[in-house]
Amino acid sequence: MSQTFLVSRTDAIGDVVLTLPVAGQLKLMFPDCQVVLIGRTYTAPVAVACPWVDDFLNLDDLLTQPESKQVARLRSFAAAAIIHVFPNKILARLARKARVPIRIGTRNRWQHWLTCNRLVALSRRHSPLHEAQLNLKLLQPLGFDEVPALPAVARLVRLEAQESLAPQFQQLLQQRQPGQLNIVLHPRSRGSAREWGLDNFGQLARLLHQAGHRVFITGTAAEGEELANWLPQHAAVLAANLTGQLSLPQFLAFIAAADGLVAGSTGPLHLAAALGRPALGLYPPIRPMHPGRWGPLGPHANFLVFDKPNCEDCRSRPAACTCIRAIAPMVAVASVLAWQPLIFKD
Repeated sequence: MSQTFLVSRTDAIGDVVLTLPVAGQLKLMFPDCQVVLIGRTYTAPVAVACPWVDDFLNLDDLLTQPESKQVARLRSFAAAAIIHVFPNKILARLARKARVPIRIGTRNRWQHWLTCNRLVALSRRHSPLHEAQLNLKLLQPLGFDEVPALPAVARLVRLEAQESLAPQFQQLLQQRQPGQLNIVLHPRSRGSAREWGLDNFGQLARLLHQAGHRVFITGTAAEGEELANWLPQHAAVLAANLTGQLSLPQFLAFIAAADGLVAGSTGPLHLAAALGRPALGLYPPIRPMHPGRWGPLGPHANFLVFDKPNCEDCRSRPAACTCIRAIAPMVAVASVLAWQPLIFKD
């Protein structure tokens, strides 16, 4: 009889992507198991795109129901265990009321002492491990005691676009000439990461255009509004502005069909890496935001970080982080152009 495991990660898209190795490792440990990812509405397409995830429980929908139905819904999975990768005290309380047999959480969250029956000693902030490695430590109560090397973990970060790319976006990509790259730039982070700066992204777009390549700008509708003055200034070097035009499933399909993506430490960067596309992340050296903790994981993922021991001078003024802004656009261009042998290998 197969077992069911609930994996709770109810925060941002990039965090969910770096939790996928937990689902993958469960499949390796229990080949016939079912893995249910618990997340927020906007992360559902990530769950659908992951081959390790069998079902998705939408926390936002769950919490609209009376508590008795919330508990009954959790019980309906007959789960052997729930792994609270991201602490959510409401969900932890519901899992206890649903009598999930094994309830795994971290020791340093006081609510877990009341709601979980397997506590893992795990301190993230000062750990030298990558976020994906730290997430795997929560499988210790299920018999997984090792911390795999990062390349092994990266192999468990996998997404596959589920929707066909809409014809109008396919046509945009197909307009390239022989030898041209279709490069996605995602300039904003909505406050989730240190930003490289619009001036740097503008220079990168110009340099890529001068090198004969095509540049696409992506982002949410709100990010498009933030770029309202910047976009017209760079219209001549942009193949298209796609801000606000792509649903998340279509965004996944567009990234999968493009030749690479450049972004800060954001969800789109991790999506591109997990899709197996060339992905270049731009990072500050400050802990715990540095790439050693949050770098993209994928077969063609890479990052740039300014060579400085730390970024303490910028800790109190994240909007003006000089360390990440010190990454030269020309260096980013060189990293992007290095993708050409991969893209045009045939």
